[in-house]
Amino acid sequence: MTSDPPQLIDNFQHIELKKPVDIIIGQIQHLITSGVLKPGDRLPSERALSEKLGVGRGYVREAIKKLEFYGILKTLPQSATYVASLGVKALEGLIANVLALDQSDINSLLETREILEINAARLAASRADKRDLQELVEAHEIYQRQIQERGVGMADDLFFHLKVAECSKNTVLMSLISILTPDVIAISNKMNVERDGRPQAALVEHQAILEAIKLRDPQKAVAAMEVHMRRAREQFNAGSRTSRD
Repeated sequence: MTSDPPQLIDNFQHIELKKPVDIIIGQIQHLITSGVLKPGDRLPSERALSEKLGVGRGYVREAIKKLEFYGILKTLPQSATYVASLGVKALEGLIANVLALDQSDINSLLETREILEINAARLAASRADKRDLQELVEAHEIYQRQIQERGVGMADDLFFHLKVAECSKNTVLMSLISILTPDVIAISNKMNVERDGRPQAALVEHQAILEAIKLRDPQKAVAAMEVHMRRAREQFNAGSRTSRD
């Protein structure tokens, strides 16, 4: 019995089956980068998109919701959904899945993220209103359900952070955190940081951040976010070492 030539098998690539939501997001990305969809353009209704794509409206709604979290789409009350009024290059960057970053770039990214996230928590504790707090609680509960059902939930982890940024009432700060979020997801997936109980630990850390913001205590919010960012960095570093071994 002969074995397969190792150099031949290396030419095959692992097949990843995409979910309907990811395919919808990919189509929107293509329409933006190709110029068919421009900042400020109105999207077709959920019903029209569902019929055209041949999928349930739930998939369309989830894709739109995710893109809203990233600030790529904006749905106005009692109105329609629009492409955010950002430059096309900025929109491309927000939807990007993978960036080829070396280790020094990754460290710089994480350092910048820490500065932004810590200040977002501080401002959120001072500025969040009742509705903001309710949405932050809901974001935390979504992450909690993902951990309980699947054991992982990096995207929902970062949705919580985006909600903290929203609570800061600083639109520039929120935009900067939104821009970094896809890069953090890409690096997390590459390094497989969701392991060894980290999602469960992050959930507890989120709870501490949430409680500090609900108490309107900026000092406690900063301390809780600092702990969370430090432990997240440690996990990234551990993942980086493993990926090099």
